[in-house]
Formats: sequence, structure tokens, C-alpha cells
Amino acid sequence: MIEVGALRALRAVAALGTLARAAEELGFTASAVSQQIKRLERQVGVPVLAPAGRGVVLTPAGQAIADSAPEVFQALEHCAEAARSVSAGAPRGTLRVVAFSTAIRGLLAPVVPRLASRCPQLRVELTEQDPDEALHSVGAGTADLALVHDADGLLPAPLPPSLVRRWVHTDVGDVVMSRAHPLARLEAPLDEASLAGHAWVTSPPGTVCHQWFRRLFAQARAEPDVRHLVDDFATQLSLVVAGQVVALIPRLARPPLGEDLIARPLRRPPKREVHAVWRRSAEASPAIRAVLAELGPAACWRTVS
Repeated sequence: MIEVGALRALRAVAALGTLARAAEELGFTASAVSQQIKRLERQVGVPVLAPAGRGVVLTPAGQAIADSAPEVFQALEHCAEAARSVSAGAPRGTLRVVAFSTAIRGLLAPVVPRLASRCPQLRVELTEQDPDEALHSVGAGTADLALVHDADGLLPAPLPPSLVRRWVHTDVGDVVMSRAHPLARLEAPLDEASLAGHAWVTSPPGTVCHQWFRRLFAQARAEPDVRHLVDDFATQLSLVVAGQVVALIPRLARPPLGEDLIARPLRRPPKREVHAVWRRSAEASPAIRAVLAELGPAACWRTVS
């Protein structure tokens, strides 16, 4: 009979292309993954990998096994979750959660202490990952639950049938400034015209927040005055305190502002939707349900197809 560990190793190699990368994802050494693959080949009686440059590719037999793997993993997970759900429904064990940094700061960090109090047998492990990486981790079985955002307001990409997505939060961007800054005296919400002519600190190009910033000035006649490019929001705020620049910061990313700073809403604020994603085979997981319940009632019922 094929061992589950060997099947998981083959699937990781198929997705990542090398034994080393598969080993890193699975938390093993490359030698251990190689031994699992060799054991699988002995069990099925045919080679499942072939060398390809510095990496490897699946043989037709290996591809056939990898294509069948998701059904096997889903069946096994159904069995495990069925057992957990009938055992008084108490969340227990380890739940591996992956999320982008501001979701950890604004959504998960407040939840973890409450879960520890209400579910003492549940251990929650958080890992920071960008949305694309987080979806891969959940699909590959190396994480149980992901929080992802919709990439600057674009419609979420379709998920494979094996995954479920549910809305948990809408994040909004505000302009943060010193209380002594001229913008602080204007009536909120702020519009595009009122933002013109002021100096900014903003996130670097390639980030969602930089895309938000560029959108604010999409119709402007002149380029905005960007003085600083800083990825860390706490560092942005340290520059804003001096009163020379203002910043566009998502609410999820915003620490307490203190007495010297103020956040003002925009007339047309940038937004992004945050979704929880998990494997359909884990639908009955008491641990996942417990986290969703702490994130808010809407997370438990507003399913997005």
C-alpha cells in the first residue's frame, strides 16, 4: 500500500520541481524526501521521477499518482475531521494559519489570546505569507487556513474545487497626518483636490498600498510629491509625526496613533476584501470553525464561490 508521506512528498516535488524545495516546504531534509520517493517507487514497481537539468520531472506513472493524490488526501482529512467533530466538537491539536502581515496584525493577533482562553487544547501557529503563497500552502496541505486579500480590489481569482473561500473583513485606507498638518484642519472626508500639493511617504512600487496611492492621483495633472518610499508602516508613521509628510495606510496595518497623529477618511477610499480559505475536506474542522467564529459572525456564513 502507498504510504501517505511518500504521496505527499511526490506531490510537493511535482509542484516545486526539486527535491530541495519540496523538502523545505515539508520540513524534511532533501535526503529524507528522496528516500520517501524511492520507497514509493518500490511500492508501485515503476519510476515516478526522472532528472531534468538541475531539477526533476514526473514520469507518466508519477504524474498519474500525483493526479490522484488530492482525492486521497481529501478522503483522509474527511476521516480525521469526522472523528474530531463527533468528539464533543472541541477544537484541539495544531491549526497552521498563514496570512499576509497586516491581517496578522489587525485580525489574527487580537484573536489568538481569546482562542487560547476558550480553546485550551488548540494550538494556533501563524506564518506570514503573501496571498499567492498562502493559497499554495493550503492547497498543498502544509497549512490549514489562510487569510488572503483580493489584490487591490480586483475580483478574487477562481479557486480550485478543493478549496473554500469566505469573506471575513473589508480593509480601508485612510490618510494619516500630524495634528499640526494643514490637512488636519480640513473637513472630512478628504477628496483628491485637497490632497494635491502635499508631500508623502508611501509604500514602494509593487505593493498593494502603492497601487492604492497611485490610484488616488490617477486623474491629477501633476505627479504627487513623494519624498520617501518605506515598506514598514510604523516607520512611515515615524516620518509623518514630524509634520512634513502624510501617508496612506490601511486600517489593518495601523498601530495606535497616539496624541500627535490623526487619521482622516477619504471620499473615495481604497478598499480590499479579506477572505479565509481552507480545504473543502476540512469543512467540519472544529478548529477552523473556532477561528472563523472569533474573526466575526459573517465569516461563518458569507461564502464566496
